[in-house]
Amino acid sequence: EKAKKGKESVLYWAAKNNVPVFTPGFESGSFGSQLWMFSQTHPDFKVNVLKDEQELNKITNNAKKTGALMIGGGISKHHTIWWNQFRGGLDYAVYITTAPEWDGSLSGARVREGISWGKVSEKARHITVEGEATVLLPLMISAVLERLK
Repeated sequence: EKAKKGKESVLYWAAKNNVPVFTPGFESGSFGSQLWMFSQTHPDFKVNVLKDEQELNKITNNAKKTGALMIGGGISKHHTIWWNQFRGGLDYAVYITTAPEWDGSLSGARVREGISWGKVSEKARHITVEGEATVLLPLMISAVLERLK
């Protein structure tokens, strides 16, 4: 039963297929405080918070093309698109958001904001989809899978 549950995990399949998983801001909040408390009794415990940055930089700079599906915004969106500005921007970008553009949040920022910074290429195929991700994402994935048949 435990092995079956493991195979239902995103992390299981990422590891099995050598797909990196990045967790920006993991040291924030309760998980971060737990890490800190653990480190107080284990002084040899170290977390390199810049390792993700190094890997993302390497991946984006070595890629022929890059694309990203951003669900919502905040630190994960910023983390995903940031390094692409140093290679000419994302080649493909899909933003799914419920946030309004007028409030100035990163969650509400449309693709054109990413283009203005160079995080998304002016030549990129891109779209911003306004709506709730738990409704939209399954529909989008179904459409992609149907096209692949």
